[in-house]
Amino acid sequence: MTAFLVRRAVTAVVLMLGVVVVTFAVFYVVPALGGRTSDQLAAQFASRVPSEEQLAVVKHRLGLDQPVYVQFWDYLKALVVGTDLPPGSGATHCSAPCFGYSWRLHDSVLTLVLDRLPITVSVAVGAAALWLVLGVGAGAVAAVARGGPADRAIRIAALLGVCLPVVFIGPLARAKLAWLFPSVTYSSFLRDPLVWADHLLLPWITLSLGYFALYTRLTRSGMIDALSGDFIRTAHAKGLPRTRVVWQALRVTVPTVATVFAMDLGLLLGGAVLAEKIYGLHGIGDLAQNAVDGQDLPVVLGVTLFSGLFIIVANFAVDAAYAVLDPRIRPD
Repeated sequence: MTAFLVRRAVTAVVLMLGVVVVTFAVFYVVPALGGRTSDQLAAQFASRVPSEEQLAVVKHRLGLDQPVYVQFWDYLKALVVGTDLPPGSGATHCSAPCFGYSWRLHDSVLTLVLDRLPITVSVAVGAAALWLVLGVGAGAVAAVARGGPADRAIRIAALLGVCLPVVFIGPLARAKLAWLFPSVTYSSFLRDPLVWADHLLLPWITLSLGYFALYTRLTRSGMIDALSGDFIRTAHAKGLPRTRVVWQALRVTVPTVATVFAMDLGLLLGGAVLAEKIYGLHGIGDLAQNAVDGQDLPVVLGVTLFSGLFIIVANFAVDAAYAVLDPRIRPD
């Protein structure tokens, strides 16, 4: 298992560097290749009719007055050791890891992201826990009761979940279920976990419906294959209790579910952003949209990079859990 985790850690570091390169290229190199000059890029962050002096200040703040390789080196160095900010920034230094500095909000991007992160994480983690518990549980019940009324009912529910995307069910649920969920706001988990869960339950349900359908079908399929395996027949022949046999079949299915969950982390973050906008929660999605509307390039760039790195770290954590769940990758 140690060798497996080391390989995954090295892969994660390489992926992080790749995300940094691609993100930088999209925001700095691609516009230049499209024919946009540094003056045109800087003009987006100045007044409507900027003077040459204003353009020079904006270009210097964004590093657009430097060659591309110097811009990338400064960008990479800021992530690792931080960077000193030019005069007039409202601060003198952006500490590592520096994801950028918002000239409009006069704060570091990392600080802005961390202020909003608890809301986005609360929406995403709550929805993930809900669909994992309900989806895996429903899939296991459907597999055990294969062909029966419970199996058909669960499959119908899963089909409905597939047909109800967040962008459709979210506004509908907010309009029709306001009497049942009168308060959809963020309250700190540390302050009162029950209030935290109660206020976010509707966004969790909205976001988890589609994933519930996927994980129900995935678990059902895996459980049916496992229950027809030779080791299950052997367990039955030895007289093991049915509950223990079902549990062993579920354990065989769980690593596959964990693998799919790792791939769904990126979609989960995107779904959480949609849920935030639908229910008026001021998380990272709200920060990103406001930055796009206000043409705040450092914030857009920083949020994009932070999200990519967050997904890589989360995938590494799932890989570590996979190593614990699946003995076949633990030769040592």
